[in-house]
Amino acid sequence: MNPADHTLAGYLAYLRLHDIHQHYQPLADQASREDWTHVQYLSRLVEGEALARMDRATQKRLRDARFPVLKTLEQFDGSWPKKINRAQVQNLFRLAWINDHANVVFLGGVGLGKTHLACALGHATCLAGHTVLCTTAVDIINSLGAAQSTGRLKAELQRYLKPAVLAIDELGYLPIDKTGADLLFQIFSQRYERGSLLITTNQPYKHWARLFNNDSTLTSAVLDRVLHHAETILIEGTSYRMKDQVSEE
Repeated sequence: MNPADHTLAGYLAYLRLHDIHQHYQPLADQASREDWTHVQYLSRLVEGEALARMDRATQKRLRDARFPVLKTLEQFDGSWPKKINRAQVQNLFRLAWINDHANVVFLGGVGLGKTHLACALGHATCLAGHTVLCTTAVDIINSLGAAQSTGRLKAELQRYLKPAVLAIDELGYLPIDKTGADLLFQIFSQRYERGSLLITTNQPYKHWARLFNNDSTLTSAVLDRVLHHAETILIEGTSYRMKDQVSEE
């Protein structure tokens, strides 16, 4: 703000009340035509500013979430999986599990919509005002490993601890060595009862020891923290991406 600009427009620009700056004159004209009270005029101005700020905040949460693709529940073909508890999935979108710091695990084979549902649930979470970070198990391990080698592990961990919901896609698709298992465990341990996890995996829990370098002690500790407050959505069937070939058989 120019120190000499002691005008309404100058003050609004200084206070970064951008929506009010843009609309105060048109609304003043409308208020005059429709005989609004001062309070009605002020209410409309403040409402517009508040809604604009909420929209910008929502768009920032969606950008920061880093979804691989934006999906919604309405876009999910719930008729395709051979088995899925649709009522359970619908209930998750009430988002009560977030305030409880509970976890959600989508478990099933390849191509059954686990990532779609996780992204849709994350999208709904952002719209509801919660922060989300979407990543893969491999990306977490790689970024934490690189940070550990340069003495930045504590700072890098905060990236994965800060969001209200951490969505971890593709857990179990690639083998994890001991170092990776230990690093991933730090995420599960430090988020336990402090923030929610949203996990997609193709591995049943009885096989999770394979994911964590066949370390039974570590695996038990991981499962204890993940499943203590968790809902598991089991999805069974044939890959949706293969439906055309299946239908031709």
